[in-house]
Amino acid sequence: MSQKRCVVVICDSLRNDLLGASTPTLTMLAQRGTRALQARAVFPSTTRVSAASIATGCYPQRHGLLGNTMILRESDGLVVRSVGRPEFREQLHAATGAYLRVPTLAQRLQPQRATAIYSNVSPGAAYFFDPERCGYVFHRTGSYAPGGKALSGEDGLAIAPGAAGDEHMTTRFCEHLLADDRLALAVLWLSEPDASGHAQCLGNARHHVAIRGADACIARVFEAAERLRERGEDVLLMVGSDHGMVTITDQVDIGRALIEAGFKAGPDSRDIVVAPNGTAAVLGFDDAYPHGGALLDWLARQPWVGELAAGGELAGWGMPDSPASRIAISLAGDDAHNAEGLPGTAWYAVDPAEDKNYIGQGQHGGRHPRERHPFLIVQGGDFAPAAQITRTVSLVDYAPTILRHLGMPAQGMQGRPLQQAAPAKAGAPLLD
Repeated sequence: MSQKRCVVVICDSLRNDLLGASTPTLTMLAQRGTRALQARAVFPSTTRVSAASIATGCYPQRHGLLGNTMILRESDGLVVRSVGRPEFREQLHAATGAYLRVPTLAQRLQPQRATAIYSNVSPGAAYFFDPERCGYVFHRTGSYAPGGKALSGEDGLAIAPGAAGDEHMTTRFCEHLLADDRLALAVLWLSEPDASGHAQCLGNARHHVAIRGADACIARVFEAAERLRERGEDVLLMVGSDHGMVTITDQVDIGRALIEAGFKAGPDSRDIVVAPNGTAAVLGFDDAYPHGGALLDWLARQPWVGELAAGGELAGWGMPDSPASRIAISLAGDDAHNAEGLPGTAWYAVDPAEDKNYIGQGQHGGRHPRERHPFLIVQGGDFAPAAQITRTVSLVDYAPTILRHLGMPAQGMQGRPLQQAAPAKAGAPLLD
């Protein structure tokens, strides 16, 4: 029996409708593989949550990572922490007793098979793909071998976000993939076009240069996968994005708005706290908070609120109903065109911890159709060439698809293996 492997490449923030002239490799892969026409992001549509959802096959409600920023209960009450900071891993464990509440792919595959993630995005997104450090994790703030042994110097990954860092990381990734026969799962998480999209107008020339750079990295990974296949290995290649992006036209400091409306005592008060997540926000408060009903009525009248969920509605967004997540907000947006003619605009939830203004630039986090529609192409294994999956698929479908290819069970996952939805490849075994 041939050795089975899974290779995953994520092009951060590359929305589905931007595949085309700037992505010749992805066009080729769609002809050689199966494309999911209705791929969907999770909520919040942020990278750190996406990494945990891909790694666990579960939504935030179950795995417990609730945003790029997240509300925790600490000794002095509810506080907002940035998931992106390296120390958040231990902050979450101290507050909840766990890193994630369900096992990751790296945990499920150990000790027989190895995993590796190479990531050029935030530390939180890198580390919460494998927070237990069961496999290899490569990131600029710290790299680790299985078991958590620190890797330094040339063994680490001293790169910066952007095209040059992605290119160097791709070289390292392909070398590792071809040299390590124990790798059952290898993940490459590119910073582009997210890094460029946050810094300028979506759809401009520089943004498309970044997209072409990501596409070139994918071409090199495909070549490495083909070399493994020439050795007789059965390689499943999954190439996708975690979410899309929209252009910011307005912004709001939700905490300040709550204070001005009488729903929050002050900037540092713990009665109600706000976790801003780009074009989304999560509000947290305890059962004793006296203004819940009035707050919902007030929020529904605000021009910056597009959708909101509370109570039992949160489960439909993949979120828990808990003090850390009482109300979820997707900020208002529309399909107006930006300066480059690219559709999709929205409000932005200001993060008081950051001194940034994103008006005219790209952001994500909410449920705007342009944010919620990443792309996904699966090539190899039992997936037919030039085929399409027409049902809605989610980031939580990655993990069970990977485990199905590797012949392993996926108990406890909320996603479904895409092999069950894809047109069968000639000669493939019947699916249950």
